[in-house]
Amino acid sequence: MSDYRMCSMQLGMVQTNCYLVWNDDTREAFVVDPADRADIIAMKIRQKDLVLKAVLLTHGHFDHMMGAPELKRMFDVPLYAGEAERLLLLDADANLSRGWGGQAVELEADHYVKDGEVIQIAGFDITVIATPGHTAGGVCYYLKEERQLFAGDTLFRRSYGRTDLETGNTAALLKSIREKVLVLPPETYVYPGHDSATSIEFERRHNPAAGGLRF
Repeated sequence: MSDYRMCSMQLGMVQTNCYLVWNDDTREAFVVDPADRADIIAMKIRQKDLVLKAVLLTHGHFDHMMGAPELKRMFDVPLYAGEAERLLLLDADANLSRGWGGQAVELEADHYVKDGEVIQIAGFDITVIATPGHTAGGVCYYLKEERQLFAGDTLFRRSYGRTDLETGNTAALLKSIREKVLVLPPETYVYPGHDSATSIEFERRHNPAAGGLRF
């Protein structure tokens, strides 16, 4: 993990966690969930003398993607999202940007990734874990060697994402958490879309979605 570095920024009207991850050897980087204020994210990238290689979306809600179009334009980088999230990204009403975000944003990802797919960015192997439930196409990004999981709104500290919005499904989310996320190694750090970081070990013991499961 010596070449792995990460910092977070809380951006947007609901203080979404936006993560900047970089390889300290190559200075290559990627961004997870650029909530908004692409100018602030860009400033951080330039301050650290990084080369942005990609933008990764855990899902398509406005508070996780409003900054993506501008970052793509500024740095000419590809955008990644779950393969089942395309329709949400392309619908400003469904992704809530028109109503809640104050600005209609509809965007097309350059790469729609599949469950289990491993993408290589900035020298890291990033495994895509499809976690439908908060949205139909929600995904987590897992860096096995670095023991890091970017969970979006799938899993929070002692909680999990809401399911009452477009394409949400409570049963699907609980299944995703129990069968895809909590089975990861207990020492895995979890970086959620909101609130503070946690770990798989902690959530196995304290998250209501665990439902008394034994691991």
